[in-house]
Amino acid sequence: MLAAAVQLNSTQDTERNLEVADRLVREAAGRGAELVVLPEKWTVLGTPEDLAAGAQSLEGPAIRWARALAQELSIDLVAGSIVERVQERDKTQNTGVHVGPDGEIAAIYRKLHMFDVEVGEVTYAESAHEDPGDRVVVSELADGSRLGMTICYDLRFPELYRLLTAGGAEVFSLASAFTEATTRDHWEILLRGRAIENQCFVVAANQFGSHPGNHRSGGRSMIVDPWGLVLAGAADGEGVIVAELDFDRLHAIRRRFPALSHRRDDVYGFAAAPAESLAGS
Repeated sequence: MLAAAVQLNSTQDTERNLEVADRLVREAAGRGAELVVLPEKWTVLGTPEDLAAGAQSLEGPAIRWARALAQELSIDLVAGSIVERVQERDKTQNTGVHVGPDGEIAAIYRKLHMFDVEVGEVTYAESAHEDPGDRVVVSELADGSRLGMTICYDLRFPELYRLLTAGGAEVFSLASAFTEATTRDHWEILLRGRAIENQCFVVAANQFGSHPGNHRSGGRSMIVDPWGLVLAGAADGEGVIVAELDFDRLHAIRRRFPALSHRRDDVYGFAAAPAESLAGS
């Protein structure tokens, strides 16, 4: 399978963002990608006021576009995350949507971990305007492989990725807007670590550059294999990276280096959830 990560510089201009995303997803499909991942908040990125103004429901134009394009191009499209307006909630949610080649929604994942931190001189408080999700989501790709969906700050929580692996995930999608500083110092280490410890592919699409609201994203979108090797990495700016996900290699790594079966859950005091407990949508 060929997979692609799309790197964007999203702004508060939703129409412009969608036009750029459309061009780059088409480019990815034109290069043979069967799985395409968009970054976090690709529809709108800016101040809390910008995010609220650009929020959409899952019936809105962004997901309608994603469904139509996935069907037209016959691809699995992870529509990164959008700022979702949810009925009967005062706050928005940070929501990823996996659309299959038939144009149907295969899975919906809402970001679990809120980015309430200080990075340098900038304070982030996502929980002030976003509600977290409460479900771990594994879905099925067109070729039968299993996709574990994650968003940005989730990358720092290995427990989530172990649950996804226990649910059968062979590929992790990561839709992100990692800060410039944390991209520089942590991004590649974390991506390769999640890939190695779970023996999974990681397709990580990051935002790049300056955005309204004093946020800078670091780019460096990557595709990593189950041995932790970087198969493709993005240069600065908007663009697309593509790499082959060789599942024979994944299965060989898991067979020859069966670390996942060597876990000592009896000692750790917890066990990963069985696959049937994970939500498909």
